Amino acid sequence: MDKLFSIIDSLSAGERLTEEQFEYLVSHRSDEGARLLQERAAAVRDEIYGRDIFVRGLIEFSNVCKNDCYYCGIRKSNPNLQRYRLSEAQIMYCVRSGYDLGFRTFVLQSGEDGHFTDEVLCGIIRQIKTEYPDCAVTLSLGERSYESYAALKDAGADRYLLRHETATKEHYEKLHPSDMSFEHRMQCLRDLRELGYAVGAGFMVGAPYQTPGDLARDFVFLQEFRPDMVGIGPFIPHHDTPFKDMPAGTLKDTLYYLSILRLLLPDVLLPATTALGTIHPLGREMGFDHGANVIMPNLSPATVRKQYQLYDGKICVNDDATKCNAMPASTCGSRSSDTGRSWTGATERTYKEVTAVADTLRNTNTLNDVPSGERVHIGFFGIRNAGKSSVVNAVTNQELALVSEVRGTTTDPVLKAMELLPIGPVVIIDTPGIDDEGELGAMRVERTRQ
Repeated sequence: MDKLFSIIDSLSAGERLTEEQFEYLVSHRSDEGARLLQERAAAVRDEIYGRDIFVRGLIEFSNVCKNDCYYCGIRKSNPNLQRYRLSEAQIMYCVRSGYDLGFRTFVLQSGEDGHFTDEVLCGIIRQIKTEYPDCAVTLSLGERSYESYAALKDAGADRYLLRHETATKEHYEKLHPSDMSFEHRMQCLRDLRELGYAVGAGFMVGAPYQTPGDLARDFVFLQEFRPDMVGIGPFIPHHDTPFKDMPAGTLKDTLYYLSILRLLLPDVLLPATTALGTIHPLGREMGFDHGANVIMPNLSPATVRKQYQLYDGKICVNDDATKCNAMPASTCGSRSSDTGRSWTGATERTYKEVTAVADTLRNTNTLNDVPSGERVHIGFFGIRNAGKSSVVNAVTNQELALVSEVRGTTTDPVLKAMELLPIGPVVIIDTPGIDDEGELGAMRVERTRQ
């Protein structure tokens, strides 16, 4: 026990720890040691950042990925995943909506999708920077070439998030197929640093085959590299991956490592991740109590969030941007009596101002609450068996309408209220064929014309 507290004292004093010391810290956790780390981590965070929680708007714009990471739900070999890509117009709609909600940093995240070339991405970044010069653009697009990173930086990107995943080559090779390279991953991080990005790294807590020695090497790497942001969250298995039966990482371990990271890198930006909120209803709030100071609400369209599930059970997939944004704000407000946390974007706000923003968001109608009469109505009309229902399903990215080779399958107008970007709240209407026959058919045609 004395050795554990001695290591904690050294960490708190800013001394460099050895791999052996980090491994001891990981392997010999005690309740008393964890409480001490938590108290010191929170004190350091408050001393540097005060009571601010920094908010980043996350836009997951493509779940297409060329990689086959064994743990990831959007891996290329997942045959059950419905793939999507947002258009530039849809991405900008998300940015504009987020800006109106008070966001001043946007995180553009996707799988490694070859459709989004440097030319396409640079155009999106420039448009964001032109329309919102007071905003920061963070990218999380995986591994790219030095030249690609340079082009994106020249276009205006400010930050780049690339989890190193593990600092142990042998462990990396257990998590990825042979066509992915540990050395290239690390080189990408060095390239980003050289190009002047604010760089984020990180790892999964409780990843398959992870050992205390692997974690110790993660902390040593972060101690040497000193990233501007570190994202850690518990490993959560996805049912369509080779690791579907592996045990998940734990809340207790994740909180413990958050406290270590805050003391190791006192001024680092440290998110309370969505995965942390997934394994426990108050996981993100507890993360703030252990040294975290960043949260990333999801601004992606509600219609595609279920398709960007890197792991099972991901929270916020059914909420639209306003709801997902309001929840963390109101949660922070509800815990103000014991944590004193406020909620801030690019600029500092007083706690009273933040509470007012949270109240406004809680009282704002979401897209799901917009009355039908105030929505844009989009109808699909044509003869029987012309493919109207197939077009409806393609436009909405849902199995909304029944599709059959039998003529006249749609017997009554089918209405669906939803969010369709970049238009916004709409009502989609699938209709019977206008050439329907017989007495009943004539009634259907009349209803269609109405």
